[in-house]
Amino acid sequence: MAAKIAPGGIQELRWQLDPVQLFEDAVGPADEWQQRVLRSESSKRLLLASRQSGKSQTCAIMALHKAVYTPGSLVLCIAPALRQAQELTHKIFSAYKDLGLNVVSPPRADTKLSLELQNGSRIITLPGAERTIRGYSKAALLLIDEAARVEDELFFAVQPMLAVSGGTMVMLSTPYGKQGVFYEAWQNGGDEWERYHVTAQEVSRISEVFLQEQRRELPDYVFRQEYECSFEATEDQIFTEEMVRGALDETIEPLTVLEGMSW
Repeated sequence: MAAKIAPGGIQELRWQLDPVQLFEDAVGPADEWQQRVLRSESSKRLLLASRQSGKSQTCAIMALHKAVYTPGSLVLCIAPALRQAQELTHKIFSAYKDLGLNVVSPPRADTKLSLELQNGSRIITLPGAERTIRGYSKAALLLIDEAARVEDELFFAVQPMLAVSGGTMVMLSTPYGKQGVFYEAWQNGGDEWERYHVTAQEVSRISEVFLQEQRRELPDYVFRQEYECSFEATEDQIFTEEMVRGALDETIEPLTVLEGMSW
C-alpha cells in the first residue's frame, strides 16, 4: 500500500497516466489480464472471470480512476444485491482514502453508496434492479458487476444512459447458466464487445491446492462454472441446451395452418 501523497506529486502523476499504477499501489501486483482491462480504450468490454479473481477490485479502481481524473464524470457501479453494492463501495472508499486521493480530489459529499467529488464527478453504487437506476443519464462509465445475475430489464434500462455521453460499459461476471444478456453478449454480441476470459488457473492468488480441494468438494458443473468460467445449465433448468438441440430434427416438415381453417 502506498503512503498518502501530496497533491501534484510524481506518484499522483503516475496514477493519472496509468490506472494500473493506481491499482498496484492500492491493491498489489496486477495480473496481466487486469492490466489489459484497466488500460483498454474499448467502449464495450466483457470480463468473464473466475470467483476470487479480483474482478470487483478491478471494477473499483476503474471507477475511482475515472472519477478523480476525468472531472464531471458520472460513474455508475451496479451489483446484483445491496450487500454486493456495499462491498464494492467499501473497496472504492478504501482506495480513495488510503492513497490520499481525498486530498488530491476532496469529497463534496458521501453516503454509504455514493461519493461526490469537488471536481464534479460522482460515483454511485446501486443494487441491480431496473427501478433503482432510472433517472440517471450521461454516464461516463457504467460498470455492471456479476452481470450474469442482474435482471435483463436492468441492462435494457441502462442503454440510454450512454447514448449522449458516448460512455463506456463494462460487464464483469462469473457465468450463471446459458441465459440472460451477459451470456447473449458473450456468445452472440459480435465484435463490438472486447472480451476477456479468466479462469482460476490464470489468477496468481489462487493456489492449485485450493482448486484441488474445491474440485473434490463441489459438483463438477459448479466447479466448471465458478472456476473454469463455463456456462453451465442452471439448477432449475429441466432440459439442458444439448438435450433440446438433440431433440430437433431438421428433416421433419413443420405443420402449417391451411387458409380458411380454424382450430
